[in-house]
Amino acid sequence: MAPAASRAVAVAALSLLYLCGGIVSTEFFSTLTLFNNELHKRGCSSLSEWEDYAADCESSVLQLEDPDCVEGSNPPCESVFSLNPEKILNQAKLFIEQKKIPFPVDNQNTNEELAICYVLIGNGLYDEAIKHFSLLLQSDPELVSAIYGRGIAYGKKSLQDIKNADLALYELNRVIALEPSWPEVYEQRAEILSPLGRISEALGDLTKAIQLQPSARLYRHRGTLLFISEDYVAAMEDFQRSLELKKNQPIAMLYKGLTFFHRGMLKEAIETFKEALKLKSDFIDAYKSLGQAYRELGDFESAMESFQKALMLNQNHIQSLQLRGMMLYHHGSLQEAIGNFKRCLQLEPYNEVCQYMKGLSHVAMGQFYEGIKAQTKVMLNDPLLGQKASSEYLKVKYLREYSRYLHSHLDIPVAEYNVDQDLPGNFKNHWAKNLPFLIEDYEEQPGLQPHIKDVLPQNFDSYSTEVQKLICTADHLGALMQYDTPGFLPNKRIHRAMGLATLEVMQAMQRTWSNSKVRVNGKTRQMQWRDMFDVAVKWRRIADPDQPVLWLDQMPARSLSRGFNNHINLIRGQIINIRYLAYFDNILEFIKDRILVYHGAYNPRGLLEVRQALENVNKVEDLLPIMKFNSKTRDGFTVNSKVPSMKDPGKEYDGFTITITGDRVGNMLFSVETQTTEERTQQYQSEIESIYKDLTVKGKALMLSTELGDSDAVCNLILSLIYYFCNLMPLSRGSSVVAYSVVMGALMASGKEVIGRIPKGKLVDFEAMTAPSPENFSKTAKSWMNLKSLPSWYRSLPSVAETFPSIRTMIEVLNTDSSSHCPKKS
Repeated sequence: MAPAASRAVAVAALSLLYLCGGIVSTEFFSTLTLFNNELHKRGCSSLSEWEDYAADCESSVLQLEDPDCVEGSNPPCESVFSLNPEKILNQAKLFIEQKKIPFPVDNQNTNEELAICYVLIGNGLYDEAIKHFSLLLQSDPELVSAIYGRGIAYGKKSLQDIKNADLALYELNRVIALEPSWPEVYEQRAEILSPLGRISEALGDLTKAIQLQPSARLYRHRGTLLFISEDYVAAMEDFQRSLELKKNQPIAMLYKGLTFFHRGMLKEAIETFKEALKLKSDFIDAYKSLGQAYRELGDFESAMESFQKALMLNQNHIQSLQLRGMMLYHHGSLQEAIGNFKRCLQLEPYNEVCQYMKGLSHVAMGQFYEGIKAQTKVMLNDPLLGQKASSEYLKVKYLREYSRYLHSHLDIPVAEYNVDQDLPGNFKNHWAKNLPFLIEDYEEQPGLQPHIKDVLPQNFDSYSTEVQKLICTADHLGALMQYDTPGFLPNKRIHRAMGLATLEVMQAMQRTWSNSKVRVNGKTRQMQWRDMFDVAVKWRRIADPDQPVLWLDQMPARSLSRGFNNHINLIRGQIINIRYLAYFDNILEFIKDRILVYHGAYNPRGLLEVRQALENVNKVEDLLPIMKFNSKTRDGFTVNSKVPSMKDPGKEYDGFTITITGDRVGNMLFSVETQTTEERTQQYQSEIESIYKDLTVKGKALMLSTELGDSDAVCNLILSLIYYFCNLMPLSRGSSVVAYSVVMGALMASGKEVIGRIPKGKLVDFEAMTAPSPENFSKTAKSWMNLKSLPSWYRSLPSVAETFPSIRTMIEVLNTDSSSHCPKKS
């Protein structure tokens, strides 16, 4: 039976699963920690010894029992791992009677000596066991059981000293040379190899063991290593085989569900987690994983119910507290999130994720003193030499500096300053690219100033009736921007912020079209196109200070000259980005068309063969063999989209770039990116500027006209402007929601109200990026917007800019609970 070396496997798996970012990214946590804890509760020493969650571990040379002890007796059983010589001898005798000794011999005295050695291993006396095995080997250098036992003892010691791993492997190699047909030895060697990072060798050993004697345990063990290696398809097949051999395995069922989860197959994952719960109704980790799957689907209520069930089983389950807290933060329920993070830190004071998220939540609510105190604690938790810094540690100094900036500007009217101009260029560049905080000659933001007080809670009833109506209207408008797509959790804080942005854009555009000026960056002037978007950017920044929502063309010239890429992995290995699944077919058809154009120009003789092959391409993976048709595309290829100009008909701009690399299914990268270079930015901004000027002229004319055609022309110009904005991707984060709030606000200024919701699977930015022209995008967007005439009462709403002129007032309104006051709208 395998020893406890798989605890290191569990640690390795935990760290790897923390980094899996294709779907969830950084918010899904390993189940292996739970498994390891449960194993030790039951006396099991490794994952491979775990056969049945509802039963004891399998018989093992390392599983010792006291034959004189009755379970549940009073007083309780004395530990079988005590140093009582009589008990050790009794255990050794039982070992022999139960025929547990590996590689027994005909000599009974030798078997008794071997049994005692194995009991010493089980007792944790590894050095003593090694000495006794060595004495036996002096008499018989090829005593296989002694070589094997000494290898096990060295393997257990390898958890404390890596040098012992080499000794363990040496001994196990000797055993395999002498007895090559024992599957347990290969499994044992795999458990030594895997913590050393030699996963492929470990997988080879487990495959050999399965060939010799298949078992549910071996398939589950190999499936676990395949899971760690992100080969989720093969892992799922192994967990399925394991379950076919032995059905009652909640852990194997859970792992099967996790393979679906990481492949973006959320519905299949949910059903499999439910199957695990049928096998074990109090399986905490299954409830936690079920909560995460529902969260990724965007089903907040079901996710909360699952996390709640996990915490009812164990109110101190740190991972469930942490995950529920993070979900509450991203749902906009910050006060409830803080409660979860506080409880997490009571149980585990040095938990960096909970500490970081607690600090972030406080700052988002305007509680800067508590927030920055928590951030500083994360900063003080320096990684050890050679240890990789956590993502929270890498981000926290940016958050602290930005928090200080917000605090110092808390009561200054936002129209009097500009974040993009105030923050140092290198700081913005490093923050947007998530680089380590290594900025030369950086001058820190001023510390907290005592005369600037934290933001206080604001009661909904304290606002006037008119402002209450403004808030409720904003909540409704913001909800219309919610994507009905897996991976997008409804966030009521974002809804309100972007609803208020929509109304402020509407009011600003109406003033502009009425020849009024606006106050921007400390100056009173006519509103420009960037000012219109800056209204939405301002609200998006305040809603979630964790994300750097920055204009890329305001980055340092050196950074812009190199290009700033907005990169999205659609498929990485076997990890599928579920947010963009609905666009895979459209992108695939575009790629197929470009491949034909390419081969028509550079491989005309092979064009017919390529055309025939493309007829059988139904998914991205099917393109891999076609890449081999040409030496230039053998290792991968890129395809660029083109965006037609409205200003200069016949001219085209670079759109986004599609990249496909890899040599087989499961080892491929399918991604899209936009590159923000200075030249490309100027091209798009020239287009946007031209449309905005035309929009301003037609908007002013619309204010004096009642002709329906004028309104339709304005609508098309607004959507065309957004088409180029989304293709440019000018912001480091949040371009999509910023664009849609501007669309809705500008349309409302023109007298059109958006009634419809964004259809299931649709994303505004990807609709624009994959549309062949602004006319196509306008037609698609209008098909779901269900535009109606704007009710007249909108024009009587209070001014958003005047009602919430500062960061303090903006945070106050975002903190205000309106759930029992605003009417529910379908």
